[in-house]
Amino acid sequence: MRADAQRNYARLLSVAAEEIALNGADASLEQIARLAGVGSGTVRRHFPNRHALLAAVFRERVESLHAHAADLTGRPDARAALLEWLTAVTTSAATIRGLAVALNRDCGLEPGPAHEHCATSRLLEAGEPLVRQAAGALAPGVTVADLIALITGIALATENHPDPAEEANRLLGLAFSGISPSA
Repeated sequence: MRADAQRNYARLLSVAAEEIALNGADASLEQIARLAGVGSGTVRRHFPNRHALLAAVFRERVESLHAHAADLTGRPDARAALLEWLTAVTTSAATIRGLAVALNRDCGLEPGPAHEHCATSRLLEAGEPLVRQAAGALAPGVTVADLIALITGIALATENHPDPAEEANRLLGLAFSGISPSA
């Protein structure tokens, strides 16, 4: 990218993060362009669709969750490792406005360059080894996709709670007890 394009990209990403934090995942792209001091065409050049914008805004957090899953893989207590990771994902989804909506979007609906950075795809990829290693401690048929769907539902249901992270994690604990009753 040229220097001016890099500046525009960085400014757009910064403004988008602020707008999404204020207004959620459906923040106005036109407002983001206006606040960044660029035209809507510039937004579309950098982010061909809303999904690409959301993926860019949440990329750092999703990559951190991905790395956390990798660190937990291979731990002796597979059930505890999975629950630790699910708690981290739940806390993020409940406290970072717009992330649960981004995770709830189907990457396949908007294929293209942003698809490989799709938050949902990255978390499915991250959680798969944890679910596989904890398979004996989970109810039959539980998949990482089931768990991500559960987390996004919990996060969306608790977003207006006075302490969304605490309530979301309480609900995750209830659900996880049903999915994986401790022996």
